[in-house]
Amino acid sequence: MSSRGPRESRGPLKSGAAERVLRLRRLWEEHVHRPFPGTGNDPRLQEVALYSSWLGSIVEVALGQGVLDPNHAEMLKTRRAEGNQVLFRAGGELGEPVRSYVARLITIEDLLAQLPIR
Repeated sequence: MSSRGPRESRGPLKSGAAERVLRLRRLWEEHVHRPFPGTGNDPRLQEVALYSSWLGSIVEVALGQGVLDPNHAEMLKTRRAEGNQVLFRAGGELGEPVRSYVARLITIEDLLAQLPIR
């Protein structure tokens, strides 16, 4: 990951977009430095882990570019249309710390959806 900020890497961003990228970067850094909240073969945990991995691949590209790739934007749009009921259910049924982990992932998803599309 580059140490340059989004403004330096891809030209100037509008103030609101730059703030969202910075907020996303801070939240993502916090997220990746926390351990996954469970172990074992529980399918609910596996669903959360799969979603985290999928979302992370999009976040890493968006942070590197300072914008959301059009293909990723379409995938995110589709995912958001499908809803997050499985994740909400997993968080609710498994309790803390999974609930907080899922809430952070949903917040990250919301921030991604607000980024400008390249």
